[in-house]
Amino acid sequence: MLAKYLDLSVNIALQAVRSITITSNGSNEIDIKRYCRIEKIPGGSIEDSQIVKGVVLNKDIVHPKMSRRIEKPRVILLDCPLEYKKGESQTALEIMRENDFSLVLEQEEEAIRRQCEDIIKLKPALVFTEKGISDLAQHYLVRAGITALRRLKKTDNNRLARVTGARIVNDTIDLQESDIGTQADLFEITKIGDEYFTWVTSEKTTAVTIVLRGPSKDIINEVDRNIQDAVSCVRNVMLKPRIVPGAGALEMALSTALTEKSKSIQGIHNGPYKAIANALEIIPRTLVQNCGGSVIRQLTALRAKHAQDREKNWTWGINGQTGDLADMNQLGIWDPYVVRLQALKTSIETAIMLLRIDDIVSGTKKKDGSAGGAETAGAAGLGAE
Repeated sequence: MLAKYLDLSVNIALQAVRSITITSNGSNEIDIKRYCRIEKIPGGSIEDSQIVKGVVLNKDIVHPKMSRRIEKPRVILLDCPLEYKKGESQTALEIMRENDFSLVLEQEEEAIRRQCEDIIKLKPALVFTEKGISDLAQHYLVRAGITALRRLKKTDNNRLARVTGARIVNDTIDLQESDIGTQADLFEITKIGDEYFTWVTSEKTTAVTIVLRGPSKDIINEVDRNIQDAVSCVRNVMLKPRIVPGAGALEMALSTALTEKSKSIQGIHNGPYKAIANALEIIPRTLVQNCGGSVIRQLTALRAKHAQDREKNWTWGINGQTGDLADMNQLGIWDPYVVRLQALKTSIETAIMLLRIDDIVSGTKKKDGSAGGAETAGAAGLGAE
């Protein structure tokens, strides 16, 4: 994302994570995968991107006479079709008389009518279902002044349940007053470009939708990747509110501390301390190389800076633009603590795994070599006899 949109992406990420955060028993629950959805709508400019407290769906009403705007709607969420259920296996219907076919149609219509009556008696304003809605069901719902949308994804239905406070019901016969959601503030369908989008919003919701706009799909996809990184970063900080300096400052501080520790250990036991200290310096070394600076001169200066005063200079690292030494506290370059901790754990565990594999392979080779040598010696003995 371009630098001029940095503040916009940060504000969107902060609002999104704060809105979906649920605090219980002193701990935060932040599920960005299920309750923070990104909806990409081509057209407009990047400045038109916004955070919506609610759900945005690329859906339209099933009947043109249904309402496209409802304030404070009563919402029913279904996981069943509002049409005649067909058999799961292949079914054969044998008609012997002229009236049998009309009787079958009447039974189908009666089943749909009962489903609609179960819904209408609760007087909802909105009905969402993950399955289909037949033309006859649409007729009954329109007569009752009910707006309906069909073929929702399961994930979207779960997010609607969180926004509206409704409970997803598997059969209309089980509907109760407690299953109706009343937390939504506004239901509205708008046309953007050639497509219709459904907006269900609530100020008290813990599910949000990030609407991204842009002149082309490629630009929107690039903005999408940046927004996802920003949201994940904010989530990590919210779960573990600790940050550490970036740009190689943390690695050099750890390297200096391990080097000092190795001096107090005698014998071969100080080898791992020195090895890890040297490995950690690869981060600032790579930053200097990418900037085209003098690696030896800058690393020596940074090492001396940290050794001079470890408590005051531990935030000094490499400026990624100039390649010079800089204080990360002044530049404002910080990394989430949990990310850096996981990176260190993973690198050490990977090194241990590689050493174990190397020991197994080398041990196997030695075993094969000794066995081969024994066979050769045995063959030589037989030849001598």
